[in-house]
Amino acid sequence: MRKAVLDIGKTHIKLLFLSDNTELASFSCKNSPITGMYSQCDVTAIWSWLTETFRSCNLTSSVEALIITTHGAAAALINDANLSEPTGLVLPILDYEDEKVESCESDYCDIRPSFSETFSPSLPAGLNLGKQLFWLQKNYPEKFSSATAILMYPQYWAWRLCGEKATELTSLGCHTDLWMPVLKQYSRLVTQQNWQHLFPPVKNAWDCLGTVRAAVCKETGLSLSCKVFTGVHDSNASLLRYLKLNKNKAFSVISSGTWTILMQVNGRLDSLADHKDTLSNVDVYGNPVACARFMGGREYERICTALGGNIVMSPSTQDIQIAIDNDWMVTPDYSHGNGPFGGKTPRQHCPDKPLSPQAIATLYCALMIDRRLDDLNAQGDIYIEGAFLKNKRLCELLAQLRPRQIVWLSADDTGTVLGASALTEFEQYDGNNVAVEHCAPSHFDKIEKYKAQWLARINQSN
Repeated sequence: MRKAVLDIGKTHIKLLFLSDNTELASFSCKNSPITGMYSQCDVTAIWSWLTETFRSCNLTSSVEALIITTHGAAAALINDANLSEPTGLVLPILDYEDEKVESCESDYCDIRPSFSETFSPSLPAGLNLGKQLFWLQKNYPEKFSSATAILMYPQYWAWRLCGEKATELTSLGCHTDLWMPVLKQYSRLVTQQNWQHLFPPVKNAWDCLGTVRAAVCKETGLSLSCKVFTGVHDSNASLLRYLKLNKNKAFSVISSGTWTILMQVNGRLDSLADHKDTLSNVDVYGNPVACARFMGGREYERICTALGGNIVMSPSTQDIQIAIDNDWMVTPDYSHGNGPFGGKTPRQHCPDKPLSPQAIATLYCALMIDRRLDDLNAQGDIYIEGAFLKNKRLCELLAQLRPRQIVWLSADDTGTVLGASALTEFEQYDGNNVAVEHCAPSHFDKIEKYKAQWLARINQSN
């Protein structure tokens, strides 16, 4: 089957054409919010890029299935009778990093469901989608009341393409405060705010919603028979390939990009805590998945920039050993409030311009992943997906730090795309085509001493 997968990440957008699991063509561009009444997702630019890319690719007319995967903490308030607005939006889609949302914190705390109900931690800015919706309703009541539907971000793009509305659980259950993963129903926040009628019926991520609208076919060159599927949250797309591969075993998947999301399948939820950015996500079957997060890609970039480095370059083994020998390190927080040490003042315990900033950033991210796995009481094999696959030393460091577990590397760096692609034939999909390779541990001297010093310095900082 010829397929196209649209992957809208926080930093980059990709459109990939595949035949079964073979990549035929790939296109990408940067993704940045724009300013306006508040910081917002630039849906007009995304649509323009998407339609132009489809028009320019000679594979477009042969695409039989189209599926969308996006980052979380984004939703669209639409009025599907609003024909004068091509986006269908009654309000721009809020960028979850806009700190204006913090202005409603006190009022929102009064109505926010407890962590024990939603397993959704209190997060900065608009990372809790419920807080975004509350802020929009409070500040733009007239426009908010004109909405006929709330669509999670993947389903907004599916609606733009085929005209059918749906709700899907991986995005709905992604630290939103809107969903109760254990009871598998909306939280009391939804009923208190009278939002329940705005959410369309829940569909499976692998359901076909319909075919591409005629107007979109004319604009893109897609076929009228091209099917559009419900879509999925991006880190859950990385996870789903392993659900059938491992069935009832405990295992962890690390999905890395702007965010590093650690997902412990068949783990326990009682290790999760509101204060340290652990949470329960929901997999494509609607089951709770214990998760921990930090902004791995963002922090790696900020550390390299702060130390005068180039994020494109990977460190050598020698660079990392020199950093360990000299106790050169940085301590959190380089993400402005996220992760297990959110809110701490970032500190450099190294020269202003060390020999290899990439080595220090690599050590930092490996130690953060190790800490996050401890926070989940992670058991079983570990699978690494995404951007950190390009940093082999980081993966080998993690294998050294976790000697009781086996670390596996996805054989490609497009696990999110291949996971989303699998949804188009999900009921026949058995997971056996997941290609992984064993990651041998590194053998750095004094890494445990370095780790202990790193943790001690974190505990001493404010």
